[in-house]
Amino acid sequence: MILRPTAIAGVVEVLAEPVADARGRFIRTWCADEFAAAGLDFRPHQVSISENRARHTLRGLHFQVAPAEERKLIRCLRGAVFDVAVDLRPDSPSYRCWVGVELTAAQHNALFVPHGCAHGFLSLTEDAWLEYLIDAPYRPGTARGLRWNDPAFGIAWPAAPAVISDRDRDWPDHG
Repeated sequence: MILRPTAIAGVVEVLAEPVADARGRFIRTWCADEFAAAGLDFRPHQVSISENRARHTLRGLHFQVAPAEERKLIRCLRGAVFDVAVDLRPDSPSYRCWVGVELTAAQHNALFVPHGCAHGFLSLTEDAWLEYLIDAPYRPGTARGLRWNDPAFGIAWPAAPAVISDRDRDWPDHG
């Protein structure tokens, strides 16, 4: 694994290093020791899968507040997505900044999103599947969100959503 920092402190792209032979490939997708060596405190508590049938399905931008903040490692298992993290930590030099990474099943890359950042994605293909490793249980009372096109963040999505939930479409502005 290669851990590649992004422009937002703590948001890291995780690149796989497949080992191939006549049988196929073996790909390590997470390693506690390598994360710890990179200063990333992450111990998955649950694993979830998001299936997205239509191209340009948008989910997010989601986060949880204390006492149930989440760290997430998101990987595309099928298809491709444009994955986004937004820094919501007021004391961070990248406060209100965002990063976007194309995650694809072919590349086996992932995005690690720390506490204090919102997360969302836009599917770039039909039938895009994402796997989430999450370090805290979901608690509905602490769930919050940002609207995908809130001008306070100026996210440059590669396309407008074709499919989006009412909840995600209707989050208020944070400007």
